[in-house]
Amino acid sequence: MTVNIAFFNNKGGVGKTSLVYHCAFMFAEQGRRVLAVDLDPQSNLSIMALDEDRLEALWPDHDHPNTLHGAIAPLFGGTGDIREAHIEHLSDRLGLLVGDLALSRIEDDLSTEWPRCLEGRERAFRVTTAFWRVIDEAAKRHQAEIVLLDVGPNLGAINRASLVASTHVVVPVAPDLFSLQGLKNLGPTLRRWRDTWAQALPKAPPSLGQIPQGEMYPIGYVLMQHAERLGRPTKAYSRWNQRLPEVYWESVLGMSSDSMPDSNENQIHRIKHYRSLMPMAMEARKPMFKLTSADGAIGAHQNNVHQCYSDFDALSSEIITRLGRKDF
Repeated sequence: MTVNIAFFNNKGGVGKTSLVYHCAFMFAEQGRRVLAVDLDPQSNLSIMALDEDRLEALWPDHDHPNTLHGAIAPLFGGTGDIREAHIEHLSDRLGLLVGDLALSRIEDDLSTEWPRCLEGRERAFRVTTAFWRVIDEAAKRHQAEIVLLDVGPNLGAINRASLVASTHVVVPVAPDLFSLQGLKNLGPTLRRWRDTWAQALPKAPPSLGQIPQGEMYPIGYVLMQHAERLGRPTKAYSRWNQRLPEVYWESVLGMSSDSMPDSNENQIHRIKHYRSLMPMAMEARKPMFKLTSADGAIGAHQNNVHQCYSDFDALSSEIITRLGRKDF
């Protein structure tokens, strides 16, 4: 069974989309079949993965774009249900469901139908599970083992439907005050969404068939863009880094601080800010850890490329470990 991992933080600017992009390529590098899904109306994942000519071809000026929105448009337009989504192949093992600014148009409909799921209304369930049903069909067609969901930095209805489509959640964070405040908002909201969906599930009409369970299980956080000097976090970042474990434990997991373990078991991995590599990667349309001398990664840059590969290899492997799945 496919696992759907949402990378989610309601605080923007923490490197979330870059994290999804690089993890998707690394999972494929490790031999897994991967489907990346761009559920952020800003479509940054699609913009990172594809050049403008290709995006222009996928975003034509008509009602049937080859995007995620194009697959759900009949349902939200009142002309039918979802249809098969286009899978953009980024490599032999990696596919992408392309994002679309038009996703922002369905926010109100998703918001209106959410409480109606508790009344057992069929259209409410069809609307709320639209993302999951499109993703599930595409994942089966792609024979994906793992699906990565890139969602926007907010607590709106689009993200709620995206999280309903997820089995697990990874939280990218930066060691700063704003990330800590973001976790304090994200955690209770995530638990409320999960609890509400659990109440709605028994009321789903049997005619719908299989629907998502909306587990939204948090498997940990990834510390992004940390600054280091001599291998240690700088003083400005260290202060907030020390507070992250407790805030995550209490706010995201809903646990008492009295029961918090001494070890920081909820931090999956730390990822440096590879400032010098990202512009080259964007120009080459490839992950930072795949850059070569032909892309300009020479000298010290090549050392960073190797370190970047090690970072994402370790991160992706640890995510798989935390999934607790023996079939990967």
